[in-house]
Amino acid sequence: MKPETLKRILKDLHDGSIGPEEAFRSIKHLPYENMEFARVDHHRAVRSGLPEVIYCQGKTPKQILAILRSLKKSGHNLLATKLLPETFQKIKKELPGKAEYNLEARTLVIRQKTRQKKEGLIVVVSAGTSDIPVALEAAVTAETFGSRVETVFDVGVAGIHRLIDNLDRLREARVVVAVAGMDGALASVVGGLLEQPVSAIPTSVGYGASFGGVAALLTMLNSCASGIAVVNIDNGFGAGCLAHKINLLAGPKASV
Repeated sequence: MKPETLKRILKDLHDGSIGPEEAFRSIKHLPYENMEFARVDHHRAVRSGLPEVIYCQGKTPKQILAILRSLKKSGHNLLATKLLPETFQKIKKELPGKAEYNLEARTLVIRQKTRQKKEGLIVVVSAGTSDIPVALEAAVTAETFGSRVETVFDVGVAGIHRLIDNLDRLREARVVVAVAGMDGALASVVGGLLEQPVSAIPTSVGYGASFGGVAALLTMLNSCASGIAVVNIDNGFGAGCLAHKINLLAGPKASV
């Protein structure tokens, strides 16, 4: 449920245009809807500003569809992450025609707000082409919630002139998302060159001693550059949420 919807119900109840029973029917699923295998949090947008998102890994196609149908009642744009292609093919026929599946990002978006204004600017920058799937998850997340997002890919420190060539573009952003595997050095370089806050994502890209992204994670956590916040390995969604919330602090609040 959107905050605006709850306010309208309470106003209508106060004005007498609806009665207690009708108001109760409208909010009976707050704060959550119990589906036994899931308790869908319809109150999350009211509390935190962002609606619940479906993390698809470990869920069956039937469970994903049921949660999608429940969340659809809220009126928010719907987002599902870590949705494998084979799982998407199993649920595809049950989805509305406007559903958008991003194969690289492994995200599913169902837009219910057709005239959503995009706020501010987030620039998502990746060190390598292999980091693009995680970078796109961050970009899709922030864009779905209402931020304007641009991307700059494959500008890692092995060819740092590529990043330098894009600095003017990055300086236009309110917040930058830096995505890197291997040594994870991109976040420190970006943080040292820009005044904008940096949401850093270590990825699991790299050879054996990268330990599935642990090396990049430790590099980012130990950065000597200031203003860097680090999320978990491959957590594009978390970084996208953080960047979106920072982006909104500088301008009008977007409605999710």
